[in-house]
Amino acid sequence: MAESRIANFGAGPSALPESVLVEAAKGLLNFNGTGIGIAEISHRSKEFGAYIKETANLIREQLDVPSTHEVLFMQGGGTGQFSAVVLNLLARHRLLHPDLPEHDRILDYVLTGSWSKAAYTEAMRLAHGATVRIAADSRAHSADGKSFDGLPPHSGFTFSPNPALIYYCENETVSGTQFAGEEGTPTSFPFHLLPTDAGLLPLVGDYSSSFMSRPIPRLADHAIIYAGAQKNLGPAGATILIVRKDCIVDVDAAAKIGGAPVPISLAYRPYAANDSMPNTPSVLAIYISGLVLKRNKALGGVRYYEEFNRRKKEKVYEVLKEGEARGVFKSKVREGEGSWMNIVFGVLGDGAEARFLEGAELRGMKGLKGHRSVGGIRVSLYNAVTEEWTDQLVAYMRDFIAEQSEAPATTTAMEA
Repeated sequence: MAESRIANFGAGPSALPESVLVEAAKGLLNFNGTGIGIAEISHRSKEFGAYIKETANLIREQLDVPSTHEVLFMQGGGTGQFSAVVLNLLARHRLLHPDLPEHDRILDYVLTGSWSKAAYTEAMRLAHGATVRIAADSRAHSADGKSFDGLPPHSGFTFSPNPALIYYCENETVSGTQFAGEEGTPTSFPFHLLPTDAGLLPLVGDYSSSFMSRPIPRLADHAIIYAGAQKNLGPAGATILIVRKDCIVDVDAAAKIGGAPVPISLAYRPYAANDSMPNTPSVLAIYISGLVLKRNKALGGVRYYEEFNRRKKEKVYEVLKEGEARGVFKSKVREGEGSWMNIVFGVLGDGAEARFLEGAELRGMKGLKGHRSVGGIRVSLYNAVTEEWTDQLVAYMRDFIAEQSEAPATTTAMEA
């Protein structure tokens, strides 16, 4: 089977480990000895009920999720959570502060790329009279004042004293920026600047494209962490949430005192009360995610992947820097502020980008074309992207640099 598979650097849905796919194929015919395929079995069966609990516990164990938080599975991806976090946390804030004027309910957003901007836009739609403000915007610190080419400096953050929600996206898949995993560095998320007199903080982290790739800093201090499965964990269809229990509120009670009605499919409480199954969940996606998590555990969990992913990204950034020095490549992100998961750059010269992509495909590498909104090249290095695939890409990039660097000299010699 390996011979027929190509190196998949796609940004999502992304590569999955081959051993997991082989095991999943068996489960499509016979799930855990039931004689029924996983795509056919009832989510109410005792076998699947046990499996979804086991999968949640694997996440809890590998990320050290405290007992103060629930692990939930929902649908709708990150976009669904753009809405859900606003509705559930506004309901929570309304129950805590029922007499507060609506405009004094503040939602703080940190804008570092296309996805955080989309989340901010959705909050503006659903605020129900609350004030949505920008707590930091990386565009204000870019060279042209409009690009998401880096992260805001810590001096650029201003958080509200008692917000209903504080949102950030840890890794931006389109712009290729990511907060550092080590606290206290200039490119880490500024936890030290968060309000200290607001009780349990309503901090929301979108970890869709980096979930399970390395440990999550201050996980216990978050109200909600969410991630679509289709980057590092499984197929598209399942959304994983880690939700602090005080954020699992009665949204109908909040509506009775002036809040907006919350669609039942976006309210956290029914999911927490029913093992993530108030309705039919994404059974197949959860099943494959469970297989990935079992494999992760055997390998050493997020600590293993932290070092594994560090090696891969260092190789790609090294050759990218070589290409920049030779005038062949141009990074789209300031040095030291780039993503481990999504490395974005341009290929300089007329038609050079198309030649780069064509050459990559001829060598069995796909998924490298940048997002349609920004163009260029995007190398996604999710957990299932092997070191062999990475080395294959790095070797090709070096060959491409050499070819592009020699072309002008050859032309000059011929003209002479």
